[in-house]
Amino acid sequence: MIEAVGLTKRYGAKTAVYNLSFQVRPGAVTGFLGPNGSGKSTTMRMMLGLDRPTAGHVTIGGHAFRSLPNAPRQVGALLDAKAVHGGRSARNHLLSLAQLAGIPAARVDEVLGVVGLQDVARKRSKGFSLGMGQRLGIAAALLGDPQVLLFDEPVNGLDPEGILWVRNLMKMLASEGRTVFVSSHLMSEMALTADHLIVIGRGQLLADMSVKDFISANSADFARVRVPDAQPELREKLTASLTESGGRVMSEPDGALRVTGLQLSRISDLAHESDVRLWELSPHQASLEEAYMRMTQGAVDYRSTVDQRTGLQQPVMGGGYAQPPVQEVPQQGWYAPPPPGQNPYTAPPVAAPAAAAPAVPAAGPADLTQRDTSEDAR
Repeated sequence: MIEAVGLTKRYGAKTAVYNLSFQVRPGAVTGFLGPNGSGKSTTMRMMLGLDRPTAGHVTIGGHAFRSLPNAPRQVGALLDAKAVHGGRSARNHLLSLAQLAGIPAARVDEVLGVVGLQDVARKRSKGFSLGMGQRLGIAAALLGDPQVLLFDEPVNGLDPEGILWVRNLMKMLASEGRTVFVSSHLMSEMALTADHLIVIGRGQLLADMSVKDFISANSADFARVRVPDAQPELREKLTASLTESGGRVMSEPDGALRVTGLQLSRISDLAHESDVRLWELSPHQASLEEAYMRMTQGAVDYRSTVDQRTGLQQPVMGGGYAQPPVQEVPQQGWYAPPPPGQNPYTAPPVAAPAAAAPAVPAAGPADLTQRDTSEDAR
């Protein structure tokens, strides 16, 4: 278990984390959320002894990280996937970590297989893509088979298959009774992966609760109701009935009604009693992203302004901006012939003199394909 008590970190006049207290329990995936600059990375660095707290403390299994005997066997972490010597191969990088922690070399090949890098194990890591680097970082975190795991943006750079793999890996590790702490900005992924959430903003704790409770506490569920568009009098009639029964009705941009304060069954009964035919009656529950945005809207440090594009493009008559013409470039390699008479790459046929030898036929799509292929080969 990870426990933070009154954790505070100041850098000169700036307070990155202030009086932060929470627990990360084993057997569940705990998501660590917060806007950019909220102190998430600083908190994780203090957990791992990379930064010393100005005040308070954080322990892992009841001990500070620096006092843990053979820490890599007890705690695995991925904070920066680029923290690898580019000249080393993936296997040598893991092998050096294993030797420092007294881990058998056989474990290196085992984790390379777990993360799917066994085929590139002897390639230098400087040639790895961002996703491959993430997999190598996860392999390093798993190397000591630890009971506590910390991951900072573990799906960054991964393709959909890799994201699904990480999701299942996190759940599997938690199901084995391990403590899994994951920081991420992908709300949709956290909704599918995390069981519990710790949310901070500007270095302070905003929420410490289950995903379900977090969504419920920071959103208002409502029902979408739609009546025939050609009969606005029915819409007004239903609105009056719902309002009299204690419901709150708002109009949606598409003409539907947003109703809060009434159950779906009650809305249906009121519509039936008012002799109003419904085209739609559907429940709406806020997503984790919506609930997160609502909670953290006051803790965001970096906000975008409207791009007026002043001086970059010339306005055109009637409003808007002129778009620069885009020059089409013929694709090389695979070629799909256009409809007859619309091929811009085929030269028009040249009429041959009557007494001359038979004219050479114009280049067709097949000839162009062959020509493009040979040019690509050169």
